[in-house]
Amino acid sequence: MTGEFLGSGGGMKKFLKLVVARYLSKTPLGLVVLGIGWFLGRRHKRRRAERENAPRPRRATPARRPVRSGHR
Repeated sequence: MTGEFLGSGGGMKKFLKLVVARYLSKTPLGLVVLGIGWFLGRRHKRRRAERENAPRPRRATPARRPVRSGHR
């Protein structure tokens, strides 16, 4: 393999998703599976967006060793 397919921007992945979705949408059970997958995907995207927009907690400053008298 030359790697052309791997870095094509996800075109093949989108195509396979479309084929699977069309196949599953033909039956009632497949529609339920698609609905569950859609719901979980939305929830995952929303949580990821919330994590990216949330302020990062500041790290506590490391504890400094006490200075002994006469030494630095």
